[in-house]
Amino acid sequence: MAESFAFQLANQVLGKLGLLALQEVVLVWGVKDVLEDLKNTISTIQAVILDAEEQKSNNHQISDWLRKLKNALYDAEDVIDEIEYEALRRKVAKSGSTGKRVRSLFSTSTPLAFRFKMGHNMKNLRERFDKIAADHSKFNLTERVIVVESNMGNRKREMTHSYVDVSHIIGRDREKENILSMLMQPSNDEQENVSVIPIIGIGGMGKTALAKLVFNDERVIERFDKRMWVCVSDEDFETEKLTKKILVSATKESAPDLPLDELQTQLRNELDNRRYLLVLDDVWNDDREKWLKLKELLVGGADGSKIVVTTRKKSVASVMCTLPPQELKGLSHQDCMSLFVKCAFIDGEGKHYSNLVKLGDEIVKKCGGVPLAVRALGCFLFGKVDEHVWASMRDNEIWKSKEDRILPVLKLSYDELPACLKQCFVFCSIVSKRFCPSGRNEDLEDIGNVYVTELCSRSFFQDVEDLKFFVTFKMHDLVHDLAQSVAQFDHYTPNDVAKFHSSEVRHVSCHGPEEVLTLAQKIDKIRTILFPYTDGGAAGKSFVSTCTSRVKCIRYLDLSDSDFEALPSSIVNTQPWTPNQTLILDECGELEELPSDMGNLISLRFLLVTTKQRTLPGKENGMGCLFSLRVLLINKCDNLESMFEGIQNLKALRTLIISSCPSLVSLSTSVKHLTALEHLIIYNCERLDLMDGGGDEENGIQGYSSSSGSSSRLRSFMIGNLPKLDALPHWLIHGPTATTLRYLHIQSCHKFKALPKSLENLISLQQIEIKDCPTLSALPQGMHLLTALQVLVIVDCPELSKRCTPQTGEDWHCIAHLPRLCLDGEDISGENSGFEEQNGTWEISKSLQQQRQRNFEKPIREEISIAKGRARREIKKPDRFRE
Repeated sequence: MAESFAFQLANQVLGKLGLLALQEVVLVWGVKDVLEDLKNTISTIQAVILDAEEQKSNNHQISDWLRKLKNALYDAEDVIDEIEYEALRRKVAKSGSTGKRVRSLFSTSTPLAFRFKMGHNMKNLRERFDKIAADHSKFNLTERVIVVESNMGNRKREMTHSYVDVSHIIGRDREKENILSMLMQPSNDEQENVSVIPIIGIGGMGKTALAKLVFNDERVIERFDKRMWVCVSDEDFETEKLTKKILVSATKESAPDLPLDELQTQLRNELDNRRYLLVLDDVWNDDREKWLKLKELLVGGADGSKIVVTTRKKSVASVMCTLPPQELKGLSHQDCMSLFVKCAFIDGEGKHYSNLVKLGDEIVKKCGGVPLAVRALGCFLFGKVDEHVWASMRDNEIWKSKEDRILPVLKLSYDELPACLKQCFVFCSIVSKRFCPSGRNEDLEDIGNVYVTELCSRSFFQDVEDLKFFVTFKMHDLVHDLAQSVAQFDHYTPNDVAKFHSSEVRHVSCHGPEEVLTLAQKIDKIRTILFPYTDGGAAGKSFVSTCTSRVKCIRYLDLSDSDFEALPSSIVNTQPWTPNQTLILDECGELEELPSDMGNLISLRFLLVTTKQRTLPGKENGMGCLFSLRVLLINKCDNLESMFEGIQNLKALRTLIISSCPSLVSLSTSVKHLTALEHLIIYNCERLDLMDGGGDEENGIQGYSSSSGSSSRLRSFMIGNLPKLDALPHWLIHGPTATTLRYLHIQSCHKFKALPKSLENLISLQQIEIKDCPTLSALPQGMHLLTALQVLVIVDCPELSKRCTPQTGEDWHCIAHLPRLCLDGEDISGENSGFEEQNGTWEISKSLQQQRQRNFEKPIREEISIAKGRARREIKKPDRFRE
């Protein structure tokens, strides 16, 4: 579905064309008229894109036109990015940079040559878009003035009904009993007599089937005076339409053609003083105002009335629920096999085909516990007794080619996504299905995090874990298959033979550098290069040289585990490399030093580095000039003794992680000037003294105080395995961070003796975790003044755990008021803790707490692996902070 992103891409390009910095550069070059013509042409084309998207399925020429348009928009974005970089270069030059530094930015080009090149590129783009605009007139496309979802009219889900043959539903007994127990309870709200129970899960997981089981259970029939079933599906949750549907289900009569006021009167009369059960199946609306308008018509029933809602979106559940949601997971393999055999064979016939059943067992393992997939495959194989057919399905994962049998149910969720989320989701087609990362920073990173959060809420991602500065999640195999099925020609994964020679490929996921080198000889527009399928060293000099000479638009490159001793100078000196946004040099154990002119990478936003240097390049055009940097990870730099000069210039830095740097003695006092810093994580630095400064608190890092005029955005402070640390640094408690810090994590600091009394200054602190700090023996008396504190976790701190023993411990009175407490892995929360975690805030269940506990014990090495996006193997739980 290449056309799915054309409208969004056009928006992006038009937005970039209008940037003030770009306009200034264009004025200097005298090509404003060309720019205006280009903007007008793209705007004209954009007006007919939505109509083209609706017609493309029945017209191959329109589909091809959309594909050409999308490719041209990508090329336009690349040209604009180059011009934006030139604008940024000029801004840096005007800020007082030295002549040497400015010259180094364009060592292979001159301003005049660059101006000529960009003018030529803009002219070519205008001609391409003029031709595309001329071609669209052949198709009689209609202009649209609003954004509508394409093809939704042709992809409506079939209406559901309440009848169910119980013998056809397998493996949901536990979930059924959970819901039944809630249905049998009286209302849990003194002000309302109706409770709402959501059933959540991805498409094909059996939400509707479970609702039918409950709806038709004898205990439900006996308890409720009225039972109503309404399939909401793709309705826009209009009160009048839904009121009619509910009334029809309640009266078993045809819908009356009446105004809403009379409809609501009839509905109230039907429900008045009657205990009812209403199932709202397949709900997509998460607009609370719309829900409340309908809900006020449903509150007239007797106490104990219930509404069961099935949905794929967690946001729907959060808007509607009053009782805990029932989230459906995959069926067990045994249940899946029972369902498969039932669909693939006539009753009892399977025992005559033992070889087929054995093949079926292997096929079912590929379905990930999704009943829809199991049922579809079983029905497809029904009546087929040729073992070759079954083996072919097992080996070829034929459900990908049988899209009309499985993926449409999942694809309904995809089609409902906004175009920007479709782009984000399709990008997942080239990454691993496990442990996909999401940055938790501002700007583009923050937008990406919003997208990931929204996809999680719509059940595209599962097993979400919040690591404070990263979010990890997993993608179900079938969801990953969906991503690959809708991915267009700009996403390449291994075995995509049809795309191997395509000039349109932008994002590449390969087995190794050799495959990329082959691709790079044919394709020069690659933006992303991932190696999620290999554990070996990533690259050598030939790989990097090819990338810098052939691939002109790279934004993301992972060179981890590479064996070169020096980073090729072409990475920072070649002009086409300047738009690079992510550079990963993790565990490059042979790398002697970074280039002294790292500052040329002024668009860099994410940098992870391992090097043998004692000091990172900071002077003049070094790392202190990476003004766009948001995330900096320094890992396994064995010889590093101090941070680089100029770190205070990184005004956009959001996350700083320093891990396994045994020679690091101190942080630069300039760190206190990183006013945008949100997350500071330091692990495994044996010689580091956070209390340094020679006792001069005004000049040392602990001089980071409100009197200095500094501001702070620090939210997370995580430290581990710092043998010299015996107390928290002064600047953390008394500086501006006192009003911003939310999360404090201290682990394996064996000399850490006490939390200061002034801890009460941290008025925003929500969560404290202390682990493996044996000399810490007491909590400060002011703990009760931490009014924002919600969670306290204490593990492997013998004396402290003893003093925090419920009821009898000497410090118990300081923490008894907290909503959630965990001592040595045991949840000892009181009656106030009936919480569950939602979007990174603690609201609990013990199983989730235990999962969270295991997560906290992961060393920073794993977190770095996640940050890199290198989900090459399923992460195993190692010993605490063991390298």
